[in-house]
Amino acid sequence: MSYARPGTRFFIAAIISLSGLATAQAANVSDEDKAFVAKVSQGGMYEVELGKLAEEKGARQDIKDQGNTEVHDHGLVGDKLKSIATGAGLPFPDTLNTEFQGRLDRMKGLSGAAFDSAYVKDMKAIHDADGAAFAKEAKSGTDPDLKAFAAETHRIVQRHLGELSAKTN
Repeated sequence: MSYARPGTRFFIAAIISLSGLATAQAANVSDEDKAFVAKVSQGGMYEVELGKLAEEKGARQDIKDQGNTEVHDHGLVGDKLKSIATGAGLPFPDTLNTEFQGRLDRMKGLSGAAFDSAYVKDMKAIHDADGAAFAKEAKSGTDPDLKAFAAETHRIVQRHLGELSAKTN
């Protein structure tokens, strides 16, 4: 018969307890809040990756600069969302899903003015979609942390949309 050291038993019990707590916390988050996290986490990761691509492939300096802004802002937003989501016991993706990876791969095949034009068009589309999700969550979300995060981030998305609208194709 083997005996675990008292410290080891305590550590194992603590891990099991925390695991159960995370599951219980996730159960307290509404399905709408879970869907919000799933949607905007993907959109945010895509905006970061596409921003990096714009810094590299943008033909115009304003496209390169916008890419840098996207990487910076959505990197910070993604870190904050991840902290809130994992604190609530929700899973948080670390890779793009098939849809967004396909979009990114398509953009990688473009260059010059064609890239710049497609970049602005795609960034407007993703900001419109995510902006609507942030506005909805800010208004009707049930998790107070996610609701506050959505209200704050919606302002960032609106600012980005204004910047993107100023870009001519």
